[in-house]
Amino acid sequence: MATQNILWTPHSKETNLSRFLGHLETKFNKSFSDYVSLHKFSVDEYQSFWKEWLSYSGFKLHREPEKTMETGAHFSKSSWFPGALYNFAENLLEVGNPNDVALVFYSEDGQIQRLTYSELKIEVLKLQKHLYALGIKKGDRVVGLVPNAPISTIGMLATTSLGAIWSSASPDFGVRGILDRFEQIQPKVLISVESYLFKGKKISIVDKLEEVSNKLTNVINSEFKQTLVYDFVEPIQDFGKIKFPFHYKEIGSVNPGEKLTYTSIGFSDPVYIMFSSGTTGLPKCIVQGGGVLLNHTKELSLHCNLSKQNRFFYYTTCGWMMWNWSQSALALGATLYQFDGNPFHPSWETLWSMAEKESIQVFGTSAKYLSVLEEEKVSVHSKYSLVDLKVILSTGSPLPNSGFRYVYENIKKDVQLSSISGGTDLNGCFALGNPNLPVFEGQIQCKGLGMDVQVFNDMGKSVENEKGELVCPTPFPSMPLSFWNDESGAKYKSAYFETYDNIWCHGDFASITPENGLVIYGRSDATLNPGGVRIGTADIYSVVSTISEVKDSVIIGQEYKDDVRVILFVVTADGVSLDDVLVKKIKEKIKLETSPRHVPALILSVPEIPYTVNGKKVEIAVKQTVAGLEVKNKNALANPNSLDYFKNRKELNV
Repeated sequence: MATQNILWTPHSKETNLSRFLGHLETKFNKSFSDYVSLHKFSVDEYQSFWKEWLSYSGFKLHREPEKTMETGAHFSKSSWFPGALYNFAENLLEVGNPNDVALVFYSEDGQIQRLTYSELKIEVLKLQKHLYALGIKKGDRVVGLVPNAPISTIGMLATTSLGAIWSSASPDFGVRGILDRFEQIQPKVLISVESYLFKGKKISIVDKLEEVSNKLTNVINSEFKQTLVYDFVEPIQDFGKIKFPFHYKEIGSVNPGEKLTYTSIGFSDPVYIMFSSGTTGLPKCIVQGGGVLLNHTKELSLHCNLSKQNRFFYYTTCGWMMWNWSQSALALGATLYQFDGNPFHPSWETLWSMAEKESIQVFGTSAKYLSVLEEEKVSVHSKYSLVDLKVILSTGSPLPNSGFRYVYENIKKDVQLSSISGGTDLNGCFALGNPNLPVFEGQIQCKGLGMDVQVFNDMGKSVENEKGELVCPTPFPSMPLSFWNDESGAKYKSAYFETYDNIWCHGDFASITPENGLVIYGRSDATLNPGGVRIGTADIYSVVSTISEVKDSVIIGQEYKDDVRVILFVVTADGVSLDDVLVKKIKEKIKLETSPRHVPALILSVPEIPYTVNGKKVEIAVKQTVAGLEVKNKNALANPNSLDYFKNRKELNV
């Protein structure tokens, strides 16, 4: 694997990571010559590492742990910090100067809302009192059908302050997609907005709320108590047939001198329930505890170099794990910026104008968003200087080489571009950025501290500079506590431990580079196998993304004549048709820049590519459709009708 171009080098080692490294050297009488040696320590002596981060990070405990980890008979049964007591919300709210700004919200229609930590705590207290009066207690579920706005943060903090469990979905989810998630966990309270804005239009969800609230009430053994409706776009006039409605504006006020109370919970008590995308069946209900917050602060502080009063933004919805991840910026005393709506309404300038005006230092988004900017040939730096911007984060799918180049050529030259990769399962990252290391084109900078990231080949041997399965042989604090309604643990083990005995197999096809970075080539279950040779879809996407005539694409492997052939579906740019000349151009470019094995056997045109509601391309659903199989959960897709374009294609039966 050839050494890649260096696109950025750090100016200073005066970072949070360097300070923590120095602390570890002093504490353990060690010397770390480079990041590789530090990472090796963090996984060889992972219990010492995580115990030290718990202390060093200022994690607020009500009671100290009896030990760092109780080793179980199986990886999945390991228990972190037994005996410790803490409160999740307290760690996000009691972090410093009450007059510092905690939240800044930008609405699609230009409205701006700001809350200091003191003001945020008052809002959380109001809702906490209301939920407490409803009988919400430790272990109960409260769910949000909310935009990425202060109401989502307030809802989560009020819930977790009581030791209850928070879960959320985005208001743009369909009814079945919402119920596939919430019916499984039987919430007692649903917090929702009455409508949301998208592309300048008000979209009411009252009809959706009627159906969802009634179905939640009718779930067997349901204890559903209330639908709490928050006026987000405009005051709701009629609750219609919403079950157990209550107007959010009617919740009580705070009396002088009243303060938040924080219910103690253990590290193995649930805080969040996250949901898998659910494209192959009902979404998995992934239960997560205190280790998630510990890992988040490590990632945000050490890998993103985020500190108190820094300004942090991530473009996300409340149906994506990046919402949960971004909330933990509050635990560092940073200012969290939120945006809800279409990032291209009324133009591409929407988010960058905010970043410039607010002097945002860490800007997070999806690889898809950056690819759209690239396709549209947007020159951000020609309009915005972004003087204070230090880090750009990208996730959701692998960022191709051209995406790396685009950022440095068209957004900002002097910025740390951190492509990061992990998953909903761990609510965090296995691989991410590093403020002390250079950025190499096409690479994620490093393995996450405390995460024993390895790549196994087909023989189950750990390898470098070779493609294989991304695995983690060592337990980590943010691993799921369990799956909801999986008392035996069979679903949990099946999800991560079927490929290798007692070793977490993440399902990503990856390689460790000569520079000790990582490249993710796509999901293992979407890996192509022509002639028995495994090929990552990201290799082909990275080439196709540079072809101006192609607007979007999806790649699958089709079972064909006792082998697998590569099929590339493309959405052509406006005014462009897929003729023989363009097909030849695409094939020749793929062959030249990858290998003859990567060249698709067929290239076909479609008007639309299917994506999940979180903006992830769904190769598996396309593959199933082409094979004539039923896609079990189309509700997980943002555009399920797009699958019709892949059905019964005569070209695929030749």
